[in-house]
Amino acid sequence: MSHIIKHLSKDPVLKKLIITFPDVLNEWENLQNEKRDIFVAIARTIVNQQLSVKAAATIWGRVSELVGELSPENILKHDREEYRSAGMSYAKSDYLISLANDVVDNTFKTSILHDLSNEEVEKELTKLKGIGPWSAEMIMMFTLHRPDVFSIGDMGLKNAVSTLYNVDKNNEEEIIAISQKWSPYRTIACMYLWKSLDNTPS
Repeated sequence: MSHIIKHLSKDPVLKKLIITFPDVLNEWENLQNEKRDIFVAIARTIVNQQLSVKAAATIWGRVSELVGELSPENILKHDREEYRSAGMSYAKSDYLISLANDVVDNTFKTSILHDLSNEEVEKELTKLKGIGPWSAEMIMMFTLHRPDVFSIGDMGLKNAVSTLYNVDKNNEEEIIAISQKWSPYRTIACMYLWKSLDNTPS
């Protein structure tokens, strides 16, 4: 892990964050040791989108109680009205059912994602209904544990870079250029940036 610190510390701004938030690297190491089910992670991403942490936890709990073991087959045992009653919108209900169908009929295979590049993973994930680039990037970071992901669509990251590096948060070209200096550890850099705002994605 010292090689990550050494590389990111070349950036004076990140060096200060590394000193201020010494636990981030441990959090990354712990994250790598977690084994997360990719299907469940995608399903939860669909359910949680555009919700507060509290609301997302409540609705995810209801969906989990409704479905039981979270598998594609069990999700398909329920219809959009039942998911709507659990607190999901009709659109999200359709996305969840579509995801389950895609896995059951092998249109989407979670097993292949580990062998794909970041660009290929994003391409596969964004084929799914309800999964856009930001969601794909969060899945790559927190489920697939890819160390070199930066999400230009994440408002928290844009705000952090804008504040810390004195750039316009709408100047995506400059923000991306700054982030490229952190490669191949952009994910860990993002964790420091989120920590500076205290709003790491759930």
